[in-house]
Amino acid sequence: MKGKKIILCPNPNRDRGMEATKAAESILRSMGFETVVCSPFREQKDELFAGYDVRPLPQELKGADLLITFGGDGTILHLAKLVALNKIPVLGINMGGLGFVAELEVGELETLRRLKDWNFALEQRMMLDVSVHREGRQIYTNLGLNEAVIREGPISHVIHLKISSDGRHLADIAGDGVIVATPTGSTAYSLSAGGPVVEPVAQTMVVCPICIHNMRFSSYVLSPEHVLTVELERNGRKPVYLFVDESRGFALRADDKVQIRRSRYVTSLVRLTERSFCEIFAQKMLPGGLNDEK
Repeated sequence: MKGKKIILCPNPNRDRGMEATKAAESILRSMGFETVVCSPFREQKDELFAGYDVRPLPQELKGADLLITFGGDGTILHLAKLVALNKIPVLGINMGGLGFVAELEVGELETLRRLKDWNFALEQRMMLDVSVHREGRQIYTNLGLNEAVIREGPISHVIHLKISSDGRHLADIAGDGVIVATPTGSTAYSLSAGGPVVEPVAQTMVVCPICIHNMRFSSYVLSPEHVLTVELERNGRKPVYLFVDESRGFALRADDKVQIRRSRYVTSLVRLTERSFCEIFAQKMLPGGLNDEK
C-alpha cells in the first residue's frame, strides 16, 4: 500500500543470512509498501545483516506505520518500550522458542499479504510503570511489558519484602523475591515461579513470590487500579536488585520504595490470524503440543 512505511527488525542471531527478512521484504514491496531495515539491538555489527543498509531505529520510528520483528518473543520484549512510546504497532515473526507474543511462525510469511488493505485487528497489551523512590525523590523509572522483578543478587540468600497496595498492607515475603507481572508476562517468569496463566488481553496485575518460605501464600491476581509498593526489610547489606523486563538490574538500598502501577502506554500487537490465546497455549505448552515434537 502506497504511503505506508514498515520497519523490518531482524535478530541476526535468529534470522541467519536475513533469509526470512528478504522473503518478507519481497512480499511487502510487491504490495507497494516502503520498507527499511533496522537493528533491534544497539551494539550489533552491520556485517551480520547480509549487506542491508541498516538504519537507526529511533530515527525511522518517527515516520513509520508498523514494525515487524524477526526473532523470538525476546526481540519484541526488547523493543516494547520504544514502540509503545512512539505508538507504533508490532507484528512478530517467531524464529525463536515458544513464541507467545509473536503473531506468525516463520513458515507463515505469505500471511503478510493480509496487510494489503491495511484492515487488521490490534490487540492492546497492558504495561507497567515502575519507579524507585529514595529519600523522598524518584531516582529510577522504567516501562515494562512483562514484569517487574525484585530478587536477590548473585549470591543466593533470603530477602525480606513488605508489599502494600494503595498504602494498605498486602503481604510479607521471605524468600528469593517477588514478581509483579502483566497478563502478557504471566506466561514468562511468573509461570515458571508457580504463578497463574492469565489471558493476555485481561487487565490485571499478578503478584507472584519466588521460592517463598511461607507456603500458605502463592499468588495474588489484582485489579490494575491498584498501586503496589514494595519495601525492603531486615536485609542488611545483602544485595537486592530490581529488573524490568530485560533491563539491567538496578541495585536497591534498604530504605528504597518500589512503586508499580498500570501504565497509560500499551503495546499494540497486529493480529492477522484467528488463533486464540487458549489454542496457542495448548499447542505450545500442554502435553502433546508443539513442545513435545521431535
